[in-house]
Amino acid sequence: MAKEKLDLKGLSEQDLKEKISAEELRLKKMKFGHAITPIENPMSIRSVRRDIARMQTELRKKQLGF
Repeated sequence: MAKEKLDLKGLSEQDLKEKISAEELRLKKMKFGHAITPIENPMSIRSVRRDIARMQTELRKKQLGF
C-alpha cells in the first residue's frame, strides 16, 4: 500500500504553518492515545512525525527564498 505524496510546494507559508500546527496536535493525540491503549499501527506515529518534518523543511525553503 503506497502512501500518497503531500503536495507542499503549492501551499503558501500561512497554509504550511496551519497544517504543521494541525499535524502536531494530531501527533500529540496519537502519542497520548498510544500511551493509554496501544494503537493498532504504532508506525503511523513515525509517519506523522516525518510528515511534520517535511512540512517544516518546505516552510524553511520558502522563508529562505529557495
